[in-house]
Amino acid sequence: MAITMESAALPRGVERVGVRRIGRADLDWALAEGWRDFRERRGDLMFLGLIYPAICAAAVIIAMNDAMLPLLFPAVAGLSIAGPAVAAGFYELARRREEGRESDWSHFFDPLKGRSRGPILVLTAVLFGLFLVWLAAAYAIYALTFGAEGQMRAADLFGRLFSTQAGWEMVIFGNLAGLGFAIVSLVISFVSFPMVVDRPVDAGTALRTSIEAARLNPAETAGWGLRVAALLALGTIPFAVGLAVVLPWLGYATWHLYTRVVGP
Repeated sequence: MAITMESAALPRGVERVGVRRIGRADLDWALAEGWRDFRERRGDLMFLGLIYPAICAAAVIIAMNDAMLPLLFPAVAGLSIAGPAVAAGFYELARRREEGRESDWSHFFDPLKGRSRGPILVLTAVLFGLFLVWLAAAYAIYALTFGAEGQMRAADLFGRLFSTQAGWEMVIFGNLAGLGFAIVSLVISFVSFPMVVDRPVDAGTALRTSIEAARLNPAETAGWGLRVAALLALGTIPFAVGLAVVLPWLGYATWHLYTRVVGP
């Protein structure tokens, strides 16, 4: 498959990186390569994938407090925003394996020890800020729809969610807002995290490159987002335990997609 290089009229800092156009076949190839990486690791790092279900469980327990209940679904859904940051170690393992170098579990934390640490922390802070804005937006939607009814218990809220006009409004507007935040998260993290693991670039250059990659490949970016969303949804069954497999798989796959979009 031919891959063309785009360099004209790119934002400053992106020209020297070289953003490529990709196709749907590249998305399938990246997932296949990611699965191959996961199988080769023989599940040695599956325990790291269990961190995510544990965070989800903690979010559910906290949100069962009636005062925090409106943030239950937004908190669990919004945790996917942190995925690219959590997967930084998998990018490093995939990179080392691709180069034919040793890649045991001890190398998972290498990105936080060297030059990548600063850019990773900055990018993580950006995603965390986006997560906080999402929670604020979700609570505002709840206040506009159910706020007049005062504090509700879990049974009351779930009972009215699909049986009242206010409930449907919250579901519709909440999902639309969530979609918007998911798109922003996808665009800014499309290649930025694997890029700072791979190259000596700052967070700003990585963000601009990620945005440019999404601009040049809108259909493929959307297709990747849909694949990620579908696999994450599948991984939540049952009780988010499946994420122990899905998260490492997606981490490895994201690295391989990066090598097609930007190049190692």
